[in-house]
Amino acid sequence: MTHVFRDRSRTQQVLLLAAVVAVLALLAAEGLNTGFAPTAAAAVVTGGLCVAALFVPPARFPLVACGAVAASLALSVAEVQLPPSLRPENTPGITELCALLLMIARTVRLQPLLRIIALAPAAAVAAGLLPLRLPETEHERVQTIGEPVLLLGAVLMVVLGLYLRLVDSVRDRERTSAEQAARQAERLEQARELHDFVAHHVTAIVAQAKAARYVTAAGRAPDPGDLDRVFAGIEEAGSQAMDSMRSMVSMLRAPGGPAATRPGGDLTRVRDLVENFSAAGRPVRLTLDPRLAARSFPPEISTTVHRLVQESLTNIRKYADTAAHVTVDIRLRADDPGRLDVSVRDDGQPVGATAHRTRTGASYAPPTAGRGGYGLIGLAERVEAIGGHFTAGPRPGCNGWEVTADIPLPPPPRANRP
Repeated sequence: MTHVFRDRSRTQQVLLLAAVVAVLALLAAEGLNTGFAPTAAAAVVTGGLCVAALFVPPARFPLVACGAVAASLALSVAEVQLPPSLRPENTPGITELCALLLMIARTVRLQPLLRIIALAPAAAVAAGLLPLRLPETEHERVQTIGEPVLLLGAVLMVVLGLYLRLVDSVRDRERTSAEQAARQAERLEQARELHDFVAHHVTAIVAQAKAARYVTAAGRAPDPGDLDRVFAGIEEAGSQAMDSMRSMVSMLRAPGGPAATRPGGDLTRVRDLVENFSAAGRPVRLTLDPRLAARSFPPEISTTVHRLVQESLTNIRKYADTAAHVTVDIRLRADDPGRLDVSVRDDGQPVGATAHRTRTGASYAPPTAGRGGYGLIGLAERVEAIGGHFTAGPRPGCNGWEVTADIPLPPPPRANRP
């Protein structure tokens, strides 16, 4: 609950606090109207429980709602046993009554059928018994006017809950379809580029094999060192082509699994991304480990790094207008040179959206209006496909957003024999 309040603007926070204070004041006023301290305290507690049930997370709603309904029913039955002088003269608890009716709508909207059958009628009965807290002289008027109104209100809340349930269902289907479409588009794009990647390596294999045959056909015995280098190049190119093909076939066999990674590109292209982003008016500080300059990487790794930086900088431009400092950090891990750490951080506030934190290895729920949209899904799949870990979300303890990836690196190629 606290993060929902913290992620809102200052104006929204003030309005929420004012609404909470107003509800508490209204509950206190209705409780004091009874003129009897025990019933006043009980009315504040039961009304507070009913209001709280409207705002607790869905997972806790059944427990809180059951407690609120039980407390309301108990208080109504207890007040019926009190003498008229200890009962409220003009209100049985309007705030509690409204909360019970809205509880019916939330139950129908969020809960499965069995819980709806158990909880919604109970909330309706609790709302119907509230007028009995009034003196007996008011009961006839309540039965004539109040009860039909309450019955109509309960029916309207059921209709409202069904409508909201239908809207949620449609939105869930649209969100799932959009996510599947984004994944499919990503895979199709990767499949097209994989063709070029495999063709590149196969062409290298063919060229080196032709060179060896040409030397042999010319009647010269090939030098052992040259021949070993040719075979080593053929072996390396064939291994990379097979690895990429295996990754693509695995992805195609499991539509819900991680996507393959796009081939092509190298780490030097990151500098171009940073320079282009800085040229648009927002400076970026790039830290590139010097040990990476003389090291070559498979295209799936270099392109994953390139896409991670590209998507992150694009999201900063779109969603973090207030960012004053942007850093891109790419380096080998200090305690494990076999892993590459990549991070993009800014200090801006998200615009008009609640921040969500995502991590591969857990169920991914794309933000409805947050940064990155389905681009983060593609990044998570790319990093996961090569055995890495990906996170994206608010920076802990400070303003801004961070996207990080921990990517395992293949061992350096063995040196060719002389």
